[in-house]
Amino acid sequence: MRANWRPRRNILLVEDDDAVATMLTDGLGARGFNVQAVPTAAAAEAIAAEVDPELIIVDLMLPDANGLVLCANLRERLGIPIVICSATQRRDDPVLALKLGADDFIPKPFALDELHARIEAVLRRAAAREPLPAAGPDAPQRSGDLVIDRALCRVALAGREFRLTPTEYRLLCSLADRTERVVSRHELAESVWGSFDPGIGRSLDVHLRRLRAKLDGGNGSSPLVAVRGFGYQFVSEPGDGERAASA
Repeated sequence: MRANWRPRRNILLVEDDDAVATMLTDGLGARGFNVQAVPTAAAAEAIAAEVDPELIIVDLMLPDANGLVLCANLRERLGIPIVICSATQRRDDPVLALKLGADDFIPKPFALDELHARIEAVLRRAAAREPLPAAGPDAPQRSGDLVIDRALCRVALAGREFRLTPTEYRLLCSLADRTERVVSRHELAESVWGSFDPGIGRSLDVHLRRLRAKLDGGNGSSPLVAVRGFGYQFVSEPGDGERAASA
């Protein structure tokens, strides 16, 4: 593996113009991003949490909803950076977009290099707002062969470091903070997304399935356990992957 390798970052693009969507998907893809493009607000709402984006690009003029409303909804649900790219001629739209949670507004037409530079600037500002690790010793947390190093945001299993998405990492840390406790889906969603609704609940289950698959080490055992009818549990002695709650 090359020393300068870095994981590709996810962007959710909400754009109903096929030509623009293709241009941004290809152009930003060449710059190190995975771009998931959808043409409607409804599609964005349905897959936003599952895509696990680091940033969302939204066109204001969508066929099924006002992009400003979508911007406010996604900001409240996911709390991640949003960049508006629009050809709107309404003079108040840029101000309204920023007031509703957008991090930047770029009028169409725009140069791809400028958009890329603005995306990087928005992501740097978002990273600077992330809380720093608490002062004092930050000894890695261990559970069997699993090691969580929060100071470096790294996870290793049996000595091999592997990549988690930001959402998977937050879910793992949230459960590890409650070792041996059964954590309800509602509580877990609140700790990671700040809210809970049926869509987030479905995305939560998808993320947990993927995370448990990554952590089972190939031997069918994971420290994350699904407790049927109640939620999930981080156990210090991994065993069966699913169990019924004690009566």
